[in-house]
Amino acid sequence: MDKTSKVSVIGSGSWATAIVKILHENLPSVGWYIREPEIIQNLNEHSHNPKYLSSVRFDMTKLRISNDLNETVRESDVLVFVVPSAYAHVWLEPLTESLEDKFVISATKGIVPDEFITVTELFNKHYNLPYDKIGVISGPCHAEEVALERLSYLTFSCKRREKAEEVAELFGSYYIRTIPSTDIYGTEYSAILKNIFAVAAGIAHGLGYGDNFMAVLISNAQREMKRFLDKTYPSSRKTNASAYLGDLLVTSYSQFSRNRTFGTMIGKGYSVKTAQLEMNMVAEGYYATEGIKNINERYGVKMPITDAVYNILYERISPAIEFKLLTEKLK
Repeated sequence: MDKTSKVSVIGSGSWATAIVKILHENLPSVGWYIREPEIIQNLNEHSHNPKYLSSVRFDMTKLRISNDLNETVRESDVLVFVVPSAYAHVWLEPLTESLEDKFVISATKGIVPDEFITVTELFNKHYNLPYDKIGVISGPCHAEEVALERLSYLTFSCKRREKAEEVAELFGSYYIRTIPSTDIYGTEYSAILKNIFAVAAGIAHGLGYGDNFMAVLISNAQREMKRFLDKTYPSSRKTNASAYLGDLLVTSYSQFSRNRTFGTMIGKGYSVKTAQLEMNMVAEGYYATEGIKNINERYGVKMPITDAVYNILYERISPAIEFKLLTEKLK
């Protein structure tokens, strides 16, 4: 894999748009599979995505845009999957082409509902793709800051380090620093967990808790993340590294965090449905909460923050009451 490889992005949201921006600046051409005809039309006419990161202008001579998934797959060596986990099956439904000779990179940070599996697990389970042909992109990184070309760090996890380094080479630039990793499981699940904790941070903010409590909440969240990863897939990983703790911090504190925004609305009294409708973007933490809660039934990890968020979102317990109980469990 190198810069002569044919790379395509599947997805049309803000993170997909940011990734296309990075890649089309680095590579001779980039494929882009988009389902929505209005986005394709606007890109062809005005060179930007009208729905997400509309300030980003593309060199259209370097983009191969298609609404045919099989055509995109057929003409690619590397596929970057950047679709909300809740809609993964919908986006992949038209796929009939084999992925046997492809390398798939997941930039999705969520749990596939109902099955309670990650996107890498989905490609392995449903498309028979071995893990040595799957990679993961994780943060800490927000699409909005990529659009502004603010210095950002991305972690690239693959089963073999040399493959992670090859993938990272496709993305590096003056505003993107790259970190190779072999911890596919840890980086993918930490990216899922941090969304739950960011929802918790938002709920706390919406309820009026201050910075002092937030610091305690996030430090407990980091330990909760470590307990879960150590119990479910032990490794020598260092969870205070940027792909784990860094991603947790930026998602919990940033103004660009949709999960924090979603949580803030819940803390202020919005219903789940109302908050989802007003956001116009998917907060992965909502689906992740149910998924991690389900997975943890097999492991019994102590996860008071995840449990509190689950009780609020799915059991409709009052956020004020649930967080009052949570404060007694934090240290």
